Amino acid sequence: MFTLDVEPDLALALVEHSFAGKYLDIVSLQRDYLAQWLVWPPLAHDEAFFERFIEKSLHDYAAGNSLVCGIIYRGELVGNISFNSIDKKLRKVEIGYWLSQGYQGKGIVSRSVTKLIELAFNQLKMDKVEAFVAIENQASRSVCERLGFKLEGVITRAEQLNGRMYDHAAYGLQRNDWLKGINSKQ
Repeated sequence: MFTLDVEPDLALALVEHSFAGKYLDIVSLQRDYLAQWLVWPPLAHDEAFFERFIEKSLHDYAAGNSLVCGIIYRGELVGNISFNSIDKKLRKVEIGYWLSQGYQGKGIVSRSVTKLIELAFNQLKMDKVEAFVAIENQASRSVCERLGFKLEGVITRAEQLNGRMYDHAAYGLQRNDWLKGINSKQ
C-alpha cells in the first residue's frame, strides 16, 4: 500500500477497499456537516457507494490521472485528501480534502496538504497546485491562505449543493513561490 508519513501521528494512505466501511461510518454520523461543502454525502448510503469510489480512484491512480488518500490520524481513518486531477501536460494538480468534524482544529489538513504540495513539486515535478473552494467555506480558504496559495479569482455559479448555487474561490500555488517561501524560512 502506498503510504506517505506526514508526522509520527499522521499519514496519508492510498485508498483501499477496507476504507469503504470506515468512510460510511463517518458519513452516516456526519452527513449534514459534510454536505455543507460536498455534493456526494447525500448519495452515500451504503458501502457499495464507497467501493465504487475506491475502485474508480485506484483505476485513475494507475492511469496517472489522480491520487486519492485516506487521512490516517493516530491509526484512525478521519478524512480524505486527493489530487482530484493530475495534468501532466500543464504540469499542475488540483487538490481537495475533507475531514471528520471531530478532528478539525488540530492542523491535520494543513499538514496533509503540505505533504501533498511537497509530493507535487518534488516528486511529480509539477509547477502548480490548485484548489477550488466555496467562497463561504472559510476553514478551507484559511488552509489555502495559510499555506501560501494566492487567490487567483472567483468562479461564479461553480457548484450546486442541496439546491443552492456556490461560487468558488480559485487558489493557486506556483512552484517558484513555494520554493521562495521555504528558503525564507531557513
